[in-house]
Amino acid sequence: MDRTGIIVVSICVALLCFWYYEQDKEAQKQAVRRQEQQRLFAQTNKAVAQTPSSTPAPVAPSPGPAPLFDTNTPEQTVVLTNQDIRYTFTSRGGGIKLIELLGYPDILSARWVKKSAASNSVASLNTRASMPVLAVTGDTNLVGDGNFTLTRTDYGVRAEKSLPDGLHLTKEFFFSSNYLVNASVRFENTSDKPITLPPQELVVGTATPMDVDDNSFSGYGGAMWYDGAKEQICPPTYFNTNETTFWVFHRTVKQEYREGTNNVLWASAYNQYFALVAMTKTNQPAGAVVVRPITLPQFSEVQQSQGAPLPEGVQTALVYPSMTLTANSNVERQITFYAGPKEYRTLARIGDDFKNHADLVMNFGTGFTSFWGIGTFFAKLLLAAMNALHDLMPVSYGWIIVLITVLLRLVFWPLTAASMRSAKKMQALAPQVNALRDKYKDDPQKFTQKQWELWRKNKVSPMSGCLPMLIQMPVFIGFFTMIRSAIELRGAHFLWVSDLSKADTLFVIPGLNIPFNLLPLLMVGAMIWQSHLQPPSPGMDPAQQKMMRYMPLIFLLFLYGYSSGMALYMTVSTILGIVQMQLMKRQTVVAAPVTATPVTKTRR
Repeated sequence: MDRTGIIVVSICVALLCFWYYEQDKEAQKQAVRRQEQQRLFAQTNKAVAQTPSSTPAPVAPSPGPAPLFDTNTPEQTVVLTNQDIRYTFTSRGGGIKLIELLGYPDILSARWVKKSAASNSVASLNTRASMPVLAVTGDTNLVGDGNFTLTRTDYGVRAEKSLPDGLHLTKEFFFSSNYLVNASVRFENTSDKPITLPPQELVVGTATPMDVDDNSFSGYGGAMWYDGAKEQICPPTYFNTNETTFWVFHRTVKQEYREGTNNVLWASAYNQYFALVAMTKTNQPAGAVVVRPITLPQFSEVQQSQGAPLPEGVQTALVYPSMTLTANSNVERQITFYAGPKEYRTLARIGDDFKNHADLVMNFGTGFTSFWGIGTFFAKLLLAAMNALHDLMPVSYGWIIVLITVLLRLVFWPLTAASMRSAKKMQALAPQVNALRDKYKDDPQKFTQKQWELWRKNKVSPMSGCLPMLIQMPVFIGFFTMIRSAIELRGAHFLWVSDLSKADTLFVIPGLNIPFNLLPLLMVGAMIWQSHLQPPSPGMDPAQQKMMRYMPLIFLLFLYGYSSGMALYMTVSTILGIVQMQLMKRQTVVAAPVTATPVTKTRR
């Protein structure tokens, strides 16, 4: 490796180490803040527990609305199970405390958690959250001590609460298919006097990290809502407490996200692969959506003993405006909940049934991954192709990714071959281009004109080398988006990779606390090999050529901690590209005819 290569590699390694150092430093800052929030949270719970239920104590500031139930009253739970899901209802808040997805194992990081502690666990939603799904918050006058009476019915569960002023709350839960639950919240004035209802918040649920190693939660989880025309997203990074952004720009710390003007058709709390979606009636949208950061209990006693940072979740709630209930009148909010995997086919079917585009919770089309909708289109197309091939072939998803990569290379082969042939023709014309450069060295504009005339006469174009890359870019973005959202890859094995949805960490480098991920290293090695085999573009500066050879190292920074499924795709695609280059080298390209004017020295 030459000096330029050593410099580039050193810079990339230094940046990677600096990134992990900054992440660890930020995690320590977050840990201090979370511990303080947890202390305030515990004090609030204690104050509520010691206060008589008839006069709830004022709620102290906390990461979100503190539990409004009296913990002196024993908790009542009702558990209902079907073939797909297990619901645990609680009397504290009168909602769904925990949702367990029986068909999805709880995959915890072997690097941090002892698997024996969770070997029989399943994936869950609203895990360790302080508020149950469909809890009513916003004002203690709405729920009193917060403890409801649960009754199991033929169709589901009923939660009821009566208040001294004559207000009666009834929540009904009706179970359906496709991970759906039909629910209603009814406020009834049983007195002969009007009752003023303050603004009500109906909790959708809390988005939580999937496990202790889910450091990418800020990129894949958060809250989302739909206004009838477009999805709106509130990621956990919205609440970051960093004093600076990118170490430069100061920013204001936010403790709440509140949007909507009577146009909230659905709101969601989701992580990378699972989602809670509360869907309103099309003609009865919620007034607004509110999102708050929530500090969660530690994953296990192991992390607690090690002083690991407390995890954070994002709590989402639908907001309804204040109103007055006249004597013996009532108001009812009807909501359909989806609580399950972010499986595109299921969500698309639900979105069609309810006409509310619930499949947008897949989060295919945000930021650069949308690419004006083209990336979103290819993400859906590639996901459908991957599932179709897996249904047809009894092989793992890792081999399906390899097969899709081969098919994509075959589809783009004519374009790639034409580009390579054009590059070889341009190489053949290089001596004539150099002659023109010498002849018109004092007139760059004339040289450019003659150079383009030479290329045009020989039917070659320097843009031909960029064209395949430009055309394949939407496919790359679609694959990038699809890989990060495909629940099918969660827990999928391939060779030494134990989970294609995560980085293929083999071990952690001692002292540096940096994971050793093999696939991204193989990917970058293959890219560097390909760059050395590929002939340089005519006219490119030698120093520029050397830098271009080591440009693949930039991919190391972006994909080192990304899904190993993406690294697998990039590695296989690069190796196939090398094979194509070797096949093209065996083809003989007829040398271009000499069409340039012979070089003659001009007299001055």
